[in-house]
Amino acid sequence: MIKEFKNFVLRGNVLDLAVAVIIGGAFGKIITSLVGDIITPVIGLVMGGVNFSEQAFTVGAAVIKWGAFLQTIIDFLIVAFVIFVIVKAANSLKRPVPVAEPVIKECPHCFSVISIKATRCPNCTSELK
Repeated sequence: MIKEFKNFVLRGNVLDLAVAVIIGGAFGKIITSLVGDIITPVIGLVMGGVNFSEQAFTVGAAVIKWGAFLQTIIDFLIVAFVIFVIVKAANSLKRPVPVAEPVIKECPHCFSVISIKATRCPNCTSELK
């Protein structure tokens, strides 16, 4: 059982996923700081000195923190855009799959499937060009 676990953990996909999760978490913290410490203060300054992280209103006993929600939406949009750019770049680096040369063709006279190299149809004996 330990050997199976070791094989599972040491497979390339599991290690790649673990690295991606760790880097993704760190990247998320960077984006959160970027939005919370740089972007929304600048937006707030342009809008007359509003601090978005503290913006809220109350409905009965509930406090609706719409400023924090707005920061989270901006976080998400930045992360989604960066992931889009990374995936697009990775896809452009992939080589297109080569199209395999056909190995069969259809006889134009009897419509049988024959080898691409055939010069005469084995079924109807017609000459092929």
